[in-house]
Amino acid sequence: MTVTRGRLVVFEGPEGAGKTTQLRLVCDWLAAHQRPFTGVREPGGTALGNEIRRMLLEPGREMNARAEALLFIASRAELIAEVVKPALARGELVLADRFFLSTYAYQVVGRGLPFEEVRAANKLATAGLVPDLTILLTVPAAIRDARIVARGGADRIESAGDAFHALVERAFNDCADLAWQGAHPECGPIASIDAGGSENEVLDRVTSALTAKLPDLFPAKGDVAHV
Repeated sequence: MTVTRGRLVVFEGPEGAGKTTQLRLVCDWLAAHQRPFTGVREPGGTALGNEIRRMLLEPGREMNARAEALLFIASRAELIAEVVKPALARGELVLADRFFLSTYAYQVVGRGLPFEEVRAANKLATAGLVPDLTILLTVPAAIRDARIVARGGADRIESAGDAFHALVERAFNDCADLAWQGAHPECGPIASIDAGGSENEVLDRVTSALTAKLPDLFPAKGDVAHV
């Protein structure tokens, strides 16, 4: 029997956009409807990736931009080989907290690294794997800042400074543009979602996008269970 390749759906956005919260809510939604999935996060998700995550996010640790980018990409390479590709080969839906858009926003635009070199390194890490859909959450900076303060304990990336995060926000805004997406096929299709409002209001927007783009994988919008 031939197994249909699974699909990779990525959740992206700047710090405080709510992507991790929305990913969790979507996982709860799928579980409630007995829809199978595999959830992963970057960096991390493997023994090697979790160690890299500790190094990358540990407050106060210093490293140059190229080392930072290569560590993120090394974690991705291990996650793809160990978890994502096997799950896709089994026909599973994989939901990922961050992928290449974050590398573009944080390391290329935020840190100023050359795009073509970073894109080549990512292609090596992923063996050319492209997301089937990316949910890109956008929200005004004031709301994001309030969310970050509320949760406390900023990590190394969150503590990088206002100028850095302004660049990252601009990069994610660029990613929402159709012309940008057409010039960056390695990122796959992107659905930009307004992440302002309550968690359930945002969840309604996210699930509407998921059911519209991948109706065979996600329950009908009327079946959304608020939590």
